[in-house]
Amino acid sequence: MTPRLIVSDLDGTLLGSDHTLHESTVEVLRALVKQGHHVALASGRHYYDMKVFRDQLDIPAHLISTNGAYVHDPEDTLLAANHLEPEHAKTLIGLPRPPQVRLNLYRESGWHIDSEAPYLLSLHASTGFGYEVVPPAQMDTNGVGKVLYLGDPNALKLLEAQAQEAHGDALHITYSTIDSLEIMAGGVNKGVALSSLLERLGLTPADCLAFGDNLNDTEMLDLAGEAQVMANAHPDLFDRIKGAERIGHHGEAAVAVWLKKRFGL
Repeated sequence: MTPRLIVSDLDGTLLGSDHTLHESTVEVLRALVKQGHHVALASGRHYYDMKVFRDQLDIPAHLISTNGAYVHDPEDTLLAANHLEPEHAKTLIGLPRPPQVRLNLYRESGWHIDSEAPYLLSLHASTGFGYEVVPPAQMDTNGVGKVLYLGDPNALKLLEAQAQEAHGDALHITYSTIDSLEIMAGGVNKGVALSSLLERLGLTPADCLAFGDNLNDTEMLDLAGEAQVMANAHPDLFDRIKGAERIGHHGEAAVAVWLKKRFGL
């Protein structure tokens, strides 16, 4: 048997509509690990947020967190950390934005936000991961893995253009949802992190099966030998990935259904 690396996004992909793991998903991934396959979770979520899902799966999975800014092995060893240049983080913190747009920093140590946003905590209810409110003027520009703006899509488009004009290719700019603009250091994305992980495991892209639903999954899906795009995916994603297969909806545990068929479980 040729071991494979199965890598999946979380929200909108591996997790159900309630942002939790379906029982069948847990069973399938455990069975595949027992067969000798590797599993990695790749998300815009913070490492501490993702670790809860790996603990629930109870398998030795690698974690690609903060859209590839950090990579941890199954024993929680930090394999890679890629931060924004402090001057770039300072620029992004200072960009003018409407008061309803929330500014967030994802750091190795946690999640900073510029103002209270209780509605965001519901997305992390199953993990208990929460933010610390820090006024922008007091935000530390060192060790920032991701700057995240949340709010009106039109306002985010303006912020995207301003960030691009300020630092260009020194930034990697993407979206995890239409109202979630995510900015990392240039060259930092899930695909780059996945490439290094495959090399570490002694596997090739052809040995990789990837699942995703949004634009921040583009590079990861494009690299994988077998790319699966969710039925609920961003409308532009499927056209970006050559040879991708469209599978079912994340609310129906479609990743587990597909894997059962693919591996004859």
